[in-house]
Amino acid sequence: MNKTEHRALLATLELKEILKEIQSGEKEWDEGNGDVLIASMLEHIGSTDSTLRDAYIYGTFCKLAIEKKIDDSLLKDLLDTCLTEDMLFKGIGEAGTDAVFTRSFTTLLIAVVLYSDNEPEFLSEGKIIEVKNKMIVYMDAEKDLRGFVAGKGWAHSIAHAADVFDELAKSRFADTKMFTELLSPLWNKAFVSDTVYVHDEEERIIIPIVEMLKRGLDFQVVESLLQDLPAEMEKRKELLEEEDYWFLIANAKKFLKSFYIQLEDLSELSELQKSIRDCLDEIET
Repeated sequence: MNKTEHRALLATLELKEILKEIQSGEKEWDEGNGDVLIASMLEHIGSTDSTLRDAYIYGTFCKLAIEKKIDDSLLKDLLDTCLTEDMLFKGIGEAGTDAVFTRSFTTLLIAVVLYSDNEPEFLSEGKIIEVKNKMIVYMDAEKDLRGFVAGKGWAHSIAHAADVFDELAKSRFADTKMFTELLSPLWNKAFVSDTVYVHDEEERIIIPIVEMLKRGLDFQVVESLLQDLPAEMEKRKELLEEEDYWFLIANAKKFLKSFYIQLEDLSELSELQKSIRDCLDEIET
């Protein structure tokens, strides 16, 4: 190991130890050195060390936001940094590379900032629209659909992105037009044929869809998608390899069954629930 590698490793270990102490309460957040620490956290947000990335970096950002130890100005700066090519779109279009961890945990940080905006309301309508537009582009372009990665922890890019869509759905600036725009990439990612979701991704995708339905998304928009789905599946059957087609069918069934269950306690959406059952019956025959 050369001196440069040693210094990088030492910096990582130091960051891990500092964040561990902050998480445990042994160390107080030092606003004077906060900028340096946050810069280091951002630098390592895509670390393949799952403890550093997930428990300490993401966990500390959550803790600081909940305890309101990051001011609005810094949260805005964090959001701007997250929306860049080096963060949200780092290695976009790749599959199976470690860049997914940067993208995925950047989306989680975006969700933290949007969550923080719900109370003091420091983000402008223009910024929310920018986040919405970039998240739609990101969701459509994300090709790495892995959930848990052995030895490296959670990638979960789609689940984490769905969390951002959920926060966008709750925004004071969200309206029926935005709901329709958000629905499309979520729906498309539910019905993928590259792999079978095995880490509850479909349930995370459903959460913002249900949130939008509660907040004014016309259920007939979703009903129309459900009515078109069986025919769409038949079209895709002609284009896909046999194994990929069965990946698609498996994802469709998992999504529809989870969606049906999520609507159990929403009597006002009972008609939509019936449409889900009808769609599922057609796909299974």
